[in-house]
Amino acid sequence: MKKILLIEDDVTVRENTAEILELSDYEVVTASDGKQGVARAKSELPDIIVCDIMMPEMDGYDVLTELSKTTETSGIPFIFLSAKTEHKDVRRGMDLGADDYLTKPFEESDLLSAIESRLAKMEILKKDKTTGQEQEPKEQQHIPNLTAFRELMKTGERQNYKGGESVYEEGKTSVNFYMVDRGVVKAHKFDSRGKEIITQLYKDGDFFGSLSFNSNSAYREFATAMEDTTLYMLSRDQLKDILHENSRVSMELLEVMNENLFGIKEQLIDIAYASVRRKTAKTILMFAREIKKNPLHSIRISRADLAGVAGIASETLIRTLSDFKKEGLIEIEGRNVKIIDADKLEKIG
Repeated sequence: MKKILLIEDDVTVRENTAEILELSDYEVVTASDGKQGVARAKSELPDIIVCDIMMPEMDGYDVLTELSKTTETSGIPFIFLSAKTEHKDVRRGMDLGADDYLTKPFEESDLLSAIESRLAKMEILKKDKTTGQEQEPKEQQHIPNLTAFRELMKTGERQNYKGGESVYEEGKTSVNFYMVDRGVVKAHKFDSRGKEIITQLYKDGDFFGSLSFNSNSAYREFATAMEDTTLYMLSRDQLKDILHENSRVSMELLEVMNENLFGIKEQLIDIAYASVRRKTAKTILMFAREIKKNPLHSIRISRADLAGVAGIASETLIRTLSDFKKEGLIEIEGRNVKIIDADKLEKIG
């Protein structure tokens, strides 16, 4: 049975989280503050540590820093569990060496998934050591297909973004390659008049980012979370090593990225030549499909984002949506658009 050290000063959160873990067949030891947590980590040597950040005596950042100084505890997987949701707080935690960062309130499945991924990775490392082998370098790992590549990415760094938060900006050095765990990310650019054009939507399991391995390469678009989103990421160097040694994954990934490029070209042709009504109809349907919603259910999306994908002015889009509503094709409730007749929307010329 794997042992988890839970460091949390809030009694209710500590007890509830401990119960969740115990019901999932983990042995749980707890600490009520950072100072006590460091002591218990050194005495118990748990398989993994789940730690709050804002605590008396010693905060979570200090706990991680202190444990990293000792050989016996520096290699223990460490997950932050905190109410601090600012990107800078997440970034600080990951820069200190945390393996993951979950924000409160958290989903039980997210916590268990994060723990299982880290423990699985440690088991692989232990097997390498018990057979007298050094850990196989990433460039030598055999990854048979894109499905296995997705699983590999899930053992890497994970970051959470709030809706509207930037993942990266156009012109900044491209250092990471991403996969969406959950949520939606939009890739977008701005024309010379400052009008936003959304070029792609990425949902669960989709890849995005730059495939250029030039150290001076830059992102050629903006990427922004459209809703609360979780991403896995690999550094440019990690990705380069993996693709260099796994030709099949390289080919499959290039096919996926090529499909994305083809979709962008089709969208740009529509922006240039299709009627406003067709642009609007196709955009609504695309959002419904991309965000994995049943076409008869509502999609929650801003008018600005709809207009950005369609490549038309927000005012024009709003008028067209009003026409669709009068024609019985959609219903509108606040930011929600409910598709009533998907077939007629598809046939709009």
